[in-house]
Amino acid sequence: MGRFSFFFLGCCLVGLSGPGSLGAAEPLDFTVKLETVMKYDEGDFLWFHPRAAAIPGGAGEVPTVMMTIQKHLKISDYYSGLHFMTRAGVDGPWIGPILPPELDWKTLPDGVTVSVADVTPGWHAPTGKLIAIGAQVRYSPAGKQLEDVRRAHQTVYAVYDPKTEQWTPWRILDLPDDAHFDFARNACSQWVVKPDGSLLVPLYISTSTKEPFRTTVAECRFDGEMLRHVRHGNLLALDVARGLYEPSLIAHGDRYYLTLRNDKKGYVSVSEDGLQFEEPIPWRFDDGAELGSYNTQQHWLAHRDGLFLVYTRRGADNDHIVRHRAPLFMARVDPAALHVIRSSEKVVVPERGAEMGNFGAVAINENESWVTVSEGMFMKDSKARGAEGATFVARILWSKPNTP
Repeated sequence: MGRFSFFFLGCCLVGLSGPGSLGAAEPLDFTVKLETVMKYDEGDFLWFHPRAAAIPGGAGEVPTVMMTIQKHLKISDYYSGLHFMTRAGVDGPWIGPILPPELDWKTLPDGVTVSVADVTPGWHAPTGKLIAIGAQVRYSPAGKQLEDVRRAHQTVYAVYDPKTEQWTPWRILDLPDDAHFDFARNACSQWVVKPDGSLLVPLYISTSTKEPFRTTVAECRFDGEMLRHVRHGNLLALDVARGLYEPSLIAHGDRYYLTLRNDKKGYVSVSEDGLQFEEPIPWRFDDGAELGSYNTQQHWLAHRDGLFLVYTRRGADNDHIVRHRAPLFMARVDPAALHVIRSSEKVVVPERGAEMGNFGAVAINENESWVTVSEGMFMKDSKARGAEGATFVARILWSKPNTP
């Protein structure tokens, strides 16, 4: 099977619900079915940044799940072109990774490589297309990120048509000709499709990487081919370290929730319209203690009957992990108080000596949502502690259907 092999292994259950069927009055709960998609740790690269999206099937057809993933080339934030994997339904065997030429990196005559990183795919039901949104990156021949031309770091997207099974090439999202958008990334970010088909795409922006990042949400229109900026909301700023960045957005009930990365601690904000957001506040548990998530991503899972955050944090016997980026926790959020309910916290992907801060979270169907992550083998003792360079799917199985 070559230098790396693919697995569809037996599963382990984490966090058990009560026995028997649950009536309408029972609180929402979930179990976790953890699957290993593949393993690779040969020293030349790691599979990284897996993020999934469900593609509905037509009449009599089985839905497809697509997962985008790329190679981390063992230099900080140095990534290959974008690969993808597919499976029929939620239980079929995985096919891939496949690297279509449209999503591969491009090498310019001066030796600079242009690639796309930090991609999140999502389904756009009004047009029947899948959109992958990420960040364009320019690399030197040694793998260093460059800021050698104006607007080197921009938001880009590619479109997949399940009818033709073809991707478009990467296209740059055209943003206002304002210096504050010279660095403008949607990276590792959950975005939202509104009922009218418009997209709410969170961005972190700056004049350059030398200035703190600010976050805003852009409203965009998609016609099946082109994604166009219409307007954007207020700017959220924090003059601490690198500011507010890698935001993720979710719609729940009649409000929109935004979680934001900062080097010192994670932050959360809320909006009535998805564009104008309140002043961010640090993430805390319901007992008032800080969540302890810092300098990494947090992501959302929403259910009709509950809002959940997936995150990493300090204080879990994990001081040996870089930035405490493992295990992955999931807990219920109080949407009014904007805090995490400590008693609801469960581990969804256990720590095995590798960092897991770059992950995805997505609804797959009414019965389950997924958390996807690969083990970052960046510490000398990762393998000795049990890590294998595995790519995991943690299937979050809801105790109640997540119907509209």
